[in-house]
Amino acid sequence: MLALVAAAPRPAGAADPEAAARGAYIAASAGCEECHTDMKNGGRPFAGGRKFETRFGAVSSPNLTPDATGLGRWSAADFGRAMRWGIAPDDSHYQTLFPFPFYNRLTDADLADLKAFLDNLAPVSRRNDSAVERSVSFGRTRNALGVAAQPFRGPWTPDPARDAVWNRGNYLVASIGRCGDCHTPRDALGIPVPGHFLAGTRAGPDGKKVPNITPDPQTGIGDWSEDDIAALLQTGQTPDFDFVGGSMAEIVKSTAHLTDADRHAISVYLRTIPAILATPARIIPKKG
Repeated sequence: MLALVAAAPRPAGAADPEAAARGAYIAASAGCEECHTDMKNGGRPFAGGRKFETRFGAVSSPNLTPDATGLGRWSAADFGRAMRWGIAPDDSHYQTLFPFPFYNRLTDADLADLKAFLDNLAPVSRRNDSAVERSVSFGRTRNALGVAAQPFRGPWTPDPARDAVWNRGNYLVASIGRCGDCHTPRDALGIPVPGHFLAGTRAGPDGKKVPNITPDPQTGIGDWSEDDIAALLQTGQTPDFDFVGGSMAEIVKSTAHLTDADRHAISVYLRTIPAILATPARIIPKKG
């Protein structure tokens, strides 16, 4: 991400309480606090400053509190443009470490609720100038090309041929859960490879392999039940009694905040996506 541009803050506590409560659920389920808190150095929640190493250079997460150094002067339109298109109020572009291609799918209602929650946080003064930590121009150019080629689809809409549970799972995977961010392989520009949705990759976060989570019986999770998937999202435990590690362990901290109904919806949806036979590097451990 780049540094966020803001000035005079709005008063905290002005948001509709019900909207803020709904937004809190979205923020917790998406892991906003984990990414936007410098926990290693005792940073305040949502005040930013967490360092991330990316293939385009090092960046710091920005301050999301309603302070002058955070989102204090952002309008709803500013927030929507940043979340959907990765463009800051000063027209600078965020790196795709910030998963705006997935938040692009958030409904207008969820986006408004998320902003209501952030507007209701206690303001924290902390400027995180990640612009000075960006990579060399080639990396920025390559990132910009990848963003330009992303298949942005805008707010998610339900499939009328599917039931409410399937649609809820589809929405969560496409937006808040952003499963494709790690589990779908990408080309040299960072663009998702067509026909390989959630088929795993050799080059996931921190350069580690990420497994195939399509319902392929040989190389994916075809032998996992809906309860197996829901249990992993709640506790991180796989059907063979192992536990996920690395970046997925951090994701589980977020998915554990989901309701049982939402974890079930995700499991229902994942069992219906096209099964893809993955390469040996993308095989997920089998049960038993």
